[in-house]
Amino acid sequence: MKNLLNLSILFFAITMMVACKNDKGEKATVNEEAGEVKAAEGETYMVNTETSKVLWEGSKPAGTHNGTINISEGTVSVMGDKVTAGTFTMDMGSVTVLDLEGEYKGYLEAHLKGLGDDNTDDFFNVNKYPTSKFEITKVTALEGDPDGNHLIYGNLTLKDMTKEVGFKAFVDIKDNMVRVTTPQFTIDRTEWGIKYNSSDFFDNLKDKAIDNEVGLKINLVASK
Repeated sequence: MKNLLNLSILFFAITMMVACKNDKGEKATVNEEAGEVKAAEGETYMVNTETSKVLWEGSKPAGTHNGTINISEGTVSVMGDKVTAGTFTMDMGSVTVLDLEGEYKGYLEAHLKGLGDDNTDDFFNVNKYPTSKFEITKVTALEGDPDGNHLIYGNLTLKDMTKEVGFKAFVDIKDNMVRVTTPQFTIDRTEWGIKYNSSDFFDNLKDKAIDNEVGLKINLVASK
């Protein structure tokens, strides 16, 4: 009976570990080739760079880190009650870590930006690639889905690689404003060549391994 109880506890612990590992959100659809960017039709709304941000979350065996990336510019095109096109640029030099303070916060932010002497290309190398970009290729309405009322596809450029990704989003158009918010979704960073401490490419990392899956959440507001 004691052995059975121990096995039950072990099974519960493993289940919880798997659940925690996969809680960064639904995996985005990724196409290796870039899609055709939608031409702007209708009225143009300018992205509010003060209130629009991309939130990120990364994890490793020891825990998770999270933060934000500023959106430096962007537009959304609207015809009637439909988004016809859109693009926004992320300022990679603005990558911020929210769950740390002091020296550790500064170290991780510098590492992500590639500002050290010997870790320039570990992550984003902001001196060489100061911005990333997303350009809409297709928008499809969804009905009855609790995670979004639209499926948005677009070309995501990180560093020097561009791939088409698709994710669910809530799109709200009213009062001369467009709001686009997403539940957290994930992309595999290694598909954009960011392989630092990935166990798929390096052996014997143990607790230094960093998950390939990165959680992303978009909060975007645009107005006329």
